[in-house]
Amino acid sequence: MTQRILIVEDHADIRRLIRMTLEFENHEIHEAVNADEGLEAVRQLRPQLLLLDIMMPGQLDGLDLCRLVKSDPSLGMPQVILLTARGQSQDIEAGMNAGADAYLLKPFSPLKLIETIDNLGTTPSEAA
Repeated sequence: MTQRILIVEDHADIRRLIRMTLEFENHEIHEAVNADEGLEAVRQLRPQLLLLDIMMPGQLDGLDLCRLVKSDPSLGMPQVILLTARGQSQDIEAGMNAGADAYLLKPFSPLKLIETIDNLGTTPSEAA
C-alpha cells in the first residue's frame, strides 16, 4: 500500500539517499528543504509520514515542526521520524517530547530506516 512520505532535510545528498531507499518500497515521496517549507507541504500534501531533520535553517527547526504537526489535528496527524546527528540523551528526550514517533541517528543505514518505518505500521490517513 502506497504511503505519502514527506522528507524535510536541508542536505540534498541525504534527501537523495532517503528517496532512493524508499523508492523500492512503493511510496509517494515528496521533499522540502527546511521546516518552513515542510509545514506548507504538510498542509498541501497531508503526508502519512514525515522524515524530519532537526537542525535546519529558517524560522522553524525540526522540533518546532514536529510539535506543530502533532498538536494540530487539521494537519492530518502524520507520524514523525526524526533523523538527526544529535544523539545526546537530552536531544532524544526533546525529540520524543516534541511528539516524534521514532528517532534515528545519522548516519543511519537504509535498512534501519525501512525497518523503522515498517515498525511504525503507518497507514494512510482518511484525509488522503
